Amino acid sequence: MSKFAPIDLAPRLPGQPDAASGRLDVKMFRVADDPITEAQTDAEIAREFIGNGELSPKSIANSQKELFRFLTWCREEAKKTLSQLNVADLNAYKEFLRNPPPDWISKTKWPRSDPRYRPFTGPLSDPSRRQAMIAVKGLLAFAEQTGYLRRNPAALVRNVRTPSASRITRYLTPEAIALAVDTVSRRVPDSAAALRRRERDRFLLIAFAHTGARLNEIVGAGMGAIYSEDGRWWLDVLGKGNKPRRLPVPDDMLDAFQRYRAAFGLPAHSARADRTPLVLSSRSRTVARLTDEAASEAIKGIFAEAALAAERAGDGDSASSLRHASAHWLRHSMLTNHANNGVQLKTLQDTAGHANISTTAGYLHKTDQQRHDEIIASAAHKGGKKPR
Repeated sequence: MSKFAPIDLAPRLPGQPDAASGRLDVKMFRVADDPITEAQTDAEIAREFIGNGELSPKSIANSQKELFRFLTWCREEAKKTLSQLNVADLNAYKEFLRNPPPDWISKTKWPRSDPRYRPFTGPLSDPSRRQAMIAVKGLLAFAEQTGYLRRNPAALVRNVRTPSASRITRYLTPEAIALAVDTVSRRVPDSAAALRRRERDRFLLIAFAHTGARLNEIVGAGMGAIYSEDGRWWLDVLGKGNKPRRLPVPDDMLDAFQRYRAAFGLPAHSARADRTPLVLSSRSRTVARLTDEAASEAIKGIFAEAALAAERAGDGDSASSLRHASAHWLRHSMLTNHANNGVQLKTLQDTAGHANISTTAGYLHKTDQQRHDEIIASAAHKGGKKPR
């Protein structure tokens, strides 16, 4: 069998049997006493991870490409299964992506069924390596959460650093965010699953916009993380370095949370000890956590719809920003908008969970129009002239 023989990573429909395929499907023993997965092999857990993500066809194809590379590397280079990997192995894979050996490379993109197929056309750029490792880390986190793996070494592996373009501010105006909320609110559900998805996506958007939390902080929380104390509502999250912090929950976020729970047939509020995932998959027949990748895709989907709405309304600036925006833009935008409203930088630092206040300052942005108007106004004031 070829070193690069295809691995079946096509996601299964609910209830569809998972047939064995390829050399990677050697039966494994799951380590958890009460796993919430039927997967018995590395290929099966990868298929389940991809299928649980509510991903677009393009994202599914990208995930399959990245996980084929990774699982093949595990088998052929590391000669280990997922349960045997350690932190050093994953760091070695990061470096492997930087400079794959010649027998892994072909400049011609042969079909995967062709024996001449190779996983790479050359070394990966840092942004491509980052995306590859995001897929790997997502798979291993999912495998641990479902009980297929006992521990997740990827949690200790740093993301690949990529140079950021100074021209991209990653900032959405309050008007652009309001348009995005209105856009998702106007979705007309044609099924119970579509209603669940609409209310979940609406809650996700509002939660990110109000709290400035990182993607994995909200997706990794439980339902009981939103609670009331002394008449104030809070969201508890676990940040970088496993540092806990609690974030204020405003009224419209609480309303979105209650609507979201109602769509899933849950009571308005949960007990503080409720460990049900805060962000649920709308497709699963059982309670299942939405993956980080799927949550990111959900937010990008809302922004894409809102960009079209902005374009129809003749708002080209908002349309351009929304087309490029991601969940992380809401973190930048929340900090910037609160700073513009007079919230102290120290308060924003504590809310963002930054160890250094200079990191928080780096999240604050001005649009080009705002900078232009402030500079012109200042110059006019200095010269005793009224700005035009």
